[in-house]
Amino acid sequence: MAISPKPVIPRQKPTARKVIQADKSQTPATKKPRKPRKTTARKRPQQPAFWSRQNLLLLSLEGLGLAISALLGTMLILGSSASTFSGSGFFGSLLPFAAGVALWALICAVSLLFWLKWRGWLKAKLAFLPAGLAFCMALGMLWFVFHDGYIPVFTHFRSLVGGKQQAAQTTLAHQVYAAYRRHNQSQLLKLIERAEPFAADIRQAAKTFAVDEHLLLGIAATESSFQPRTSQDGGQGLFQITAVPKFILRQASEKLAVKQLDLANPRHNAFIAAATLKHYLAEMKDDLFLGLLAYNIGPRNGGLRFIMQKYGADDFVTMQPYIQQLPRDYPIRVLAYALAFKLWQQEGKLLAYEAAENAIRIQQLGIPGLVTAF
Repeated sequence: MAISPKPVIPRQKPTARKVIQADKSQTPATKKPRKPRKTTARKRPQQPAFWSRQNLLLLSLEGLGLAISALLGTMLILGSSASTFSGSGFFGSLLPFAAGVALWALICAVSLLFWLKWRGWLKAKLAFLPAGLAFCMALGMLWFVFHDGYIPVFTHFRSLVGGKQQAAQTTLAHQVYAAYRRHNQSQLLKLIERAEPFAADIRQAAKTFAVDEHLLLGIAATESSFQPRTSQDGGQGLFQITAVPKFILRQASEKLAVKQLDLANPRHNAFIAAATLKHYLAEMKDDLFLGLLAYNIGPRNGGLRFIMQKYGADDFVTMQPYIQQLPRDYPIRVLAYALAFKLWQQEGKLLAYEAAENAIRIQQLGIPGLVTAF
């Protein structure tokens, strides 16, 4: 049996693509991997988190310092403008004042933008630097506020805002200063010397009823010149007590822990006077001049409140023309004496009002019982 030969199948040649891939797989890689470069980055100082206690404290100090500086600066600018452009003319006073206020607002806005721009750079240097600078500015403004040169400016600002009430208070204050200036200092020294035996009782009475002790000393100086006696009009003792409401006598009796009051006793007399002054100051809504006038007039003729309603007067300035000379000047005389006692206690001497810069010093010290800012 004849065997037939196997058919010869021709082999296919590999394609060029496979050859190239085979060649690539056989050839070793010649390129080496690049090493990453070492970068030396600067380490920034770690800033405290926003809600951290340290950051909140610094932000509070910064905001407080900027607010104080802005407020006091505004008072300074307004007071200076009110002084410089005082008057009622449109072009000479009103328009320049308004322009000054607008200019100050623009300066504040630009300053705030400048601060917000540079505070980041300041904080990058030192975390507490913005707060420190703001606090230093506030301290500088506070120092200037209490400096003598700021007093007239702040007075003009009070007059600008206070209007009629502040103008009246300023006028009356200068009446007190003028009355003190007219006093003979040797006579005032004798008065202060005569007051010494009664000073402790008057001081305790003032403390008990929460009134100014210098006011009580001024009332005693005006009423009796520290010579207790019974006068022709019925006034008795150190404070020349006359008609006093019964509830005031009860208050004084309770504070002294006695059943029967003796008007000839300087201590009892002082407690009654302090309780009476406290009552009339409260009745006149803490208006010092009206309170002293009501103390002097007393409850007769319906008291000061009835007289004010009768004539339509609402303050001491409008009330002055309707009352006689003696009670009209009573508050001024009391406060002039009270000012002398305050000067003696705090300065150790009586200052001559017209000498050197004593007028500014006395005005800065203030009138006893008269509440003024700064």
